[in-house]
Parts: sequence; structure tokens; C-alpha cells
Amino acid sequence: MEITTIVNGVSYRVDVKSNDRLTDLLRKRLGLMSVKEGCGVGDCGLCVVLLDGKPVNACLVLAYQAAGREITTVEALGSHENLHPLQRAFVDVGAVQCGFCIPSALLVLKHLLDSKPSASREEVRHALRSVLCRCGSYLRFEEAFERARQR
Repeated sequence: MEITTIVNGVSYRVDVKSNDRLTDLLRKRLGLMSVKEGCGVGDCGLCVVLLDGKPVNACLVLAYQAAGREITTVEALGSHENLHPLQRAFVDVGAVQCGFCIPSALLVLKHLLDSKPSASREEVRHALRSVLCRCGSYLRFEEAFERARQR
């Protein structure tokens, strides 16, 4: 079936099969390499994207379900020359370790920053519960959120 979806502000018309996942569409078909696949069953959160502004595990969403909807990946947050405040804060506090979970953590925190900029540390921790960071950078993620909020 053919669907139209908006990814990072660009409209795409793509043919998808009924069992194609959003991760496959974004990573393999559109080349958005920030969308990782860790577990494939929604446990690790490495495939988080924003679907109509809300975080979802792209491995649990079928591609056809994105028809007519807006998807945001970390590629849309900022550029090398003009980082998003969260990206700048991640760099400033050393929150970037191996980099595997960083796209998902950034998107989860972007959603929180947009929807509840006054979120408490506990709310930040709660939001990050869906992202598995093997390096254990959670405290730095919290610090980065606080810095970004102040900007």
C-alpha cells in the first residue's frame, strides 16, 4: 500500500507492506541512521521517535500507521552549526558516551521540555525510564535537561 507521511518536515510517499515496521521505513528506506534497533520488542527504547510530537518505540509501530502523521527523528533537532539547546547541553555536561541511546534520550527529553519545561528531576527520571543507557549516563541526562531548560 502507498502511504504519505511527513518525516522531519519533508513529505514522503512510500510503498509499505502490511508488516513493515516504522523502524525499517525510517532506517532502511529513508536512511535515518539515528533510529536504532536494539531489542525489537519495545523494551530498550533505542528506536524512540516522536510521532505527532509524542515519543513512541518505532519498532512497535507498523509503517502504515504513520500515514498522514508527522515523525521527528533526532536529525531534525539541530545542525552541526546550530545545535538544539538539549544537544548543546548534552555536549556541555558530557552526557554523550557511546552514543547509542543518545538520539532516543534527546527525543524523550525534547518532548518533556516542550510539554513540561518545569519538570522535576523525578519527572525527568520517569520520562527516561523508557530509554536503556548501557553507559549509565542518566544523571548527566538529568543535568543536561536542567541546563537546556535554563537556556
